[in-house]
Order: sequence, then C-alpha cells, then structure tokens
Amino acid sequence: MAKMKAAMAAVLVMEKEGVSQAFGVPAAAINPLYSALRERQSIAHILARHVEAASHMAEGYTRARAGNIGVCIGTSGPAGTDMITGLYSASADSIPILCITGQAPRARLYKEDFQAVDIESISKPVTKWSVTVREPAQVPRAFQQAFHLMRSGRPGPVLIDLRFDVQMAEIEFDIETYEPLPVYKPAATRKQVEKALDMLAAASKPLIVAGGGIVNADASDLLVEFAELTGVPVIPTLMGWGTIPDDHPLMAGMCGLQTSHRYGNATMLASDFVLGIGNRWANRHTGSPEVYCKGRSFVHVDIEPTQIGRVFSPDFGIVSDAKAALQLLNEVARERKAAGRLKDYGVWAARCAERKKLMHRKSHYTEAPIKPMRVYEEMNKVFPRDTVYVTTIGLSQIAGAQFLNVYGPRQWINCGQAGPLGWTIPAALGVVAADPTRTVVGLSGDYDFQFLIEELAVGAQFRLPYVQVLVNNSYHGLIRQSQRGFEMDFCVQLAFDNQNIPESEGDLRSYGVDHQAVVQGLGCKSLRVTDPEKIESALREAQAMARKYSVPVVVEVILEKVTNVAMGTEIDNINEFEDIDCRHPEGRKGLELAGLLE
Repeated sequence: MAKMKAAMAAVLVMEKEGVSQAFGVPAAAINPLYSALRERQSIAHILARHVEAASHMAEGYTRARAGNIGVCIGTSGPAGTDMITGLYSASADSIPILCITGQAPRARLYKEDFQAVDIESISKPVTKWSVTVREPAQVPRAFQQAFHLMRSGRPGPVLIDLRFDVQMAEIEFDIETYEPLPVYKPAATRKQVEKALDMLAAASKPLIVAGGGIVNADASDLLVEFAELTGVPVIPTLMGWGTIPDDHPLMAGMCGLQTSHRYGNATMLASDFVLGIGNRWANRHTGSPEVYCKGRSFVHVDIEPTQIGRVFSPDFGIVSDAKAALQLLNEVARERKAAGRLKDYGVWAARCAERKKLMHRKSHYTEAPIKPMRVYEEMNKVFPRDTVYVTTIGLSQIAGAQFLNVYGPRQWINCGQAGPLGWTIPAALGVVAADPTRTVVGLSGDYDFQFLIEELAVGAQFRLPYVQVLVNNSYHGLIRQSQRGFEMDFCVQLAFDNQNIPESEGDLRSYGVDHQAVVQGLGCKSLRVTDPEKIESALREAQAMARKYSVPVVVEVILEKVTNVAMGTEIDNINEFEDIDCRHPEGRKGLELAGLLE
C-alpha cells in the first residue's frame, strides 16, 4: 500500500483503465486533479475554450476508435452545467465519456459557496451514473465503477464530482494490484438465433437494419459477413452508416424522413421482413410506426432490454450485444449453408441493387450562387475513401447524408439524437486528437459553425489539422424550411450588411459574418468559394494547407440563400423539392412499370 492524495489515485486509475488523453479547463476547485496530472505527465491534456466544447471533444475522441473513452474535466458550478449538453449528446447516442468536475469542500456544503451546485442531481437524467464523492477513500473505487458502467451493457457517459478537500486528502491505495472490473454484455442464445433465422427463412424480401450498436461493438466486419452469407441487403441507420461500405452490392441505402436515399426508402417499403441489429427505431429513420411497420415483420436485437418494444413491438426481440449476436448468427448461418438450408435471395437483392443504380437525386448543378448538392458531389471526388466525416445537425448534415459516400465504420461521426449546434468543430478536434494520421473533414452550416467557433483556436494551438467545410447560406436553414408549414420566415435570417466588408465584395457583404477574418484571427487558414467549378480545387488546396501548417483549414462555400432539401412526413411521402436524377431510360414511369417504386 502507498500513501497518496485521492486526486493522484484518480489519475493512476485512469492510467490503468487506458486513458491517455483528456480535454478540459483547469480552475480552482479541480486544481488538485490537475496537479496530479501535471506530476504524472501520462495523460495528455488539450485546453478547450469552453467546457461544453471539451465534452464534445471527448465524445469525438471516443467515437474515433474502438476502445477509446474520452475524458473531459472542469471546475465546479458552471463547468458542470456546461457539460450537460455533452452528457446528453453522449447518453442519447450510447457513447461512453467520463466527465470530472470539482466541487466546494464538504465543510461548505449548503453554505452558499462560490460556484457550488448540485451537479450530481442535475446530470443524473443524462448519465448512466452521476456521483459526488464524499469520502476520500472512495475515490479510486468510484473511478473503477465509472469505467465498468461506461463499458457494460448499453455504453454511456458518467459524471464524477470531486469535492476539493476530498481530492486533497491522503489515502492508502495500492495501484499495483488494481485491475479493471469485468465488463458485462448480454449475449444472444442459440435458441434465439435459430428462431430469428427461421423467421428470416420464411420471408421473401428481407432486410437487415444496421444500427450504431454495431459500430459501438466493433462488429461491422461480422455484419458484412452475415449479409454475404445470407444474401440479405442492408439498410444502415444514420448512426450505423459505414457498417457496410456504400459501394457494397448488398448496401441498399438509408431509410428515413431526412437523412435517406430515394432507393433506401423504396426498398424498405418493398420489404416483408426486417432484422434490426443495434438500432433504436428512431423517428427520423422510421416516421410513424403505422407506415414503417405495415406489411412486414420484425426481429429486434439490442443490448438494452428496455429498448425492445419502446417504439413498437417487434415480432421477436433478442437482448444482446451486437457482436455476440452476429458471431452466433454467422455460426448458425454457416451451418445452414453447408447443409443447403439457406434460402436464395438473389432476385430480391438484384431488385434492391437496381433501385440503387437508378433512383438518385440530382447533384450536378452549375449555377451560382452554388446549390449545396454540388458541394457534396465535389467532396466525394476529392476526399479519400477512408475519410472521416464529422457533423451534427441542419440542412448541411441532412444533405451530406443524402449525397456523401461512406465506406467504413467510424467514418461518419454524427451527433444523432441530440443534435446540438456547435458540436461539429470540437468533435472533429477530438477525432483528430485520437488519430492525427486520418483525413478528417468537418461539415457545418454557418449557424452550427458560429456556435463554438472559438474552438478553432484549440486546433491552432495544439496542431490538430483537419478540413472544415462551411456551407454558408446565411440562414438557420433547417428551421427556415420547417417554418414553411407556418407560412413564415421568422427570426432565422443570419444575414446583415457587414460594414467591415468592402462594397466591392458585392453580395458577400450581405451574408453578414466575415468567417474568413474570424478564422484567420483564431490562427487557422481559410479559403472562400463562390464558383461551383472552383470547389474541387479549393478542397484539394485545403488538404495541402492542413498538412503544411498543421492547423484546421476552413473552406467556406457561399450558397444560394434558400434551398429546400428533400424530406417529408413519412418514408412514403418525401417531398423532393429539387430535380430527380432518374437514371431509368423511361424516367419515373419506367421505375413504376419496373416495380421499383413498390
């Protein structure tokens, strides 16, 4: 046993649990922990400009690589409340991050101490566990329990609140004998898998819906193996995008009200059986259950028992980690294939592939101001196959999901359910911190970009290079589009006459914020594009600049101010708004006659 401050014990436990990177903002109530971090020099630290941003950095860091757990640190009071949005985001998308806050000394409890707040109670609804440690000897075990809970069952975030005097107190602790607790993950049984495959065999037009749980379980290769063994096409959810490469013959497109492909929705509507693995049946994927479920039966596999039946009642539910379920599904499917007991779905898969070939949205627009669809077309041309895209919410993200290509897991890092504006920049910085060798591309509209724009200075200070694509229409665009239903365009305009932009710049002056000046003032590099034919060269130049200067490089593309992006109220009722790139020689009528719009 060794005598040490409780704060030091916390750092030693984090080391044993595999933590090598933290994000945060030091201040008085958490300084004892920072003192231990400084003494050990084993956990790198990136100084955020805002504590909410630190929590988003931690989430990006976790999501970048299997096994990572991002850590964010802040002082008492507002640091903890600033983290709530990050905790909500991580909790909603099943992402483990550890938030550590300082707190007033025990003697000052309920005595109006500066920046003292009951962060344990505030954060409980958006964490797997939230605890204020009141006894110094409990510190190492609180951290041990935190890592155990974050990794067990459905992953998620934890908050540990450390009182100042608890951090400073000396305790007896033997780190040499410390071991992480075994992780609990439920697993499907042979009987359950047999029944699921029997139900699959009874279908004629089956689909696999692949959710983010497959990414979390690091089981994408197993998913592709299962799809190839059975010949069943795959529809990834937005959080599961990349579990099967976009150009794989059995990748059938995404389904949903917004972030969907025309062929994905058409294929879902034509199906008669769905095996969902690691997905939540979130409403932007399903629309109403009445439309989504009509005419098809469902098997749902999820690690969280209370998720089964939450949105609608499946015909059969299996509580299991995605990797464990897929391992057994593959084992049984191989046995059935060897015995000649697997059904041939070749005709159905070919129909799905035909939709994928023919049912597209137009992206090649040549006019200026630039239409957003053209931006994603050029991004697909320029960025390499293993590019990691990071984005949060808005028309930029929705159009990105409709037009970009993703070829592997953890290459589409999207804040799914919470969708906080400002998430993209800090999350991208967290991704780069996890693996500086990857090509990382952030995607933001101008409002998302402005929310936490100051974090670009973090990228400059800590040499975190990536390309940030900024599509600027000077609008809070998704809300402007949704206001169509109220016949208004109210308080969503970001444009104003910026008197600091010369009149010679013409229309740019009317777009408001001079992002180029701000980006450069924060120590980063920037480019601006107004001609669609110059997008490609600007993106290539940005990549070269990021490598040369090792800082974020922002490519601002000036868009037309109003573009409605395809979306609707149901998966069978999508308003396309823009032109359809129908590749059937007889147009839409040909698709109907071919039965591709079932």
